Amino acid sequence: MMEKLKGLVVEEQGQGMTEYGLVLGLIAVAAVGALALLRTEIIEMFTDVKDMVTNRETGGTAGGS
Repeated sequence: MMEKLKGLVVEEQGQGMTEYGLVLGLIAVAAVGALALLRTEIIEMFTDVKDMVTNRETGGTAGGS
């Protein structure tokens, strides 16, 4: 009985997957945080691309103002 209790305390079989899960969670939180901080710049970039595509389709200049 004592050996089984020691085995439960010392057993590390699921430890690796837990660590991978924690690292993956930390990466996900960092990615969401980065996207939140860069939100305005990302919106501007997509707006610029949309404007360039629209100008090209209508025959306008893609250079800007």
